[in-house]
Amino acid sequence: MKSPTTFVLFLFFLFFLVSSAYPGMRRQHYPCKNLVFYFHDVIYNGKNAANATSAIVGAPQWGNLTILANQFHFGNIAVFDDPITLDNNFHSTPVGRAQGMYFYDTKNTFTAWLGFSFVLNSAQHKGTINFIGADPIMVKSRDISVVGGTGDFFMHRGIATIMTDSYEGDVYFRLRVNIKFYECW
Repeated sequence: MKSPTTFVLFLFFLFFLVSSAYPGMRRQHYPCKNLVFYFHDVIYNGKNAANATSAIVGAPQWGNLTILANQFHFGNIAVFDDPITLDNNFHSTPVGRAQGMYFYDTKNTFTAWLGFSFVLNSAQHKGTINFIGADPIMVKSRDISVVGGTGDFFMHRGIATIMTDSYEGDVYFRLRVNIKFYECW
């Protein structure tokens, strides 16, 4: 017959194993903050220098710096400094600037890779929000990562759902950006 001490130790060990397997309190899976902005991109095309907010800075050998390349714009690299508004009107008062770059990285569909920041300086928000990720342009609603921020958005992380709200050929597009922060400090 086994001793009672061995049996108690066995029960204690079993209890410890079962209780340590339970994950405990789960992280929140709902946003701690939600914001919606629009940014407006006017690509320089050789004729619109006064209104352009972005420019092609790299092009494939067969392309040039004023017209986006054929073959789904593959190889084009653009930098931008676009106005951010609270509504979809290009002429609304900007609350900040979207600054960064994108490049078209696929030969068989419209896809871009984005790396940019929202630099906000309004009465409501001050600071930056940093974004990075792939943008499958032909998909109506797509997500990119919010990887951090400064000021009011210090160490915030989350997801930005972007949608092409409007476009005019290869010269203008407007993106609706719905930002959901899941980590707020």
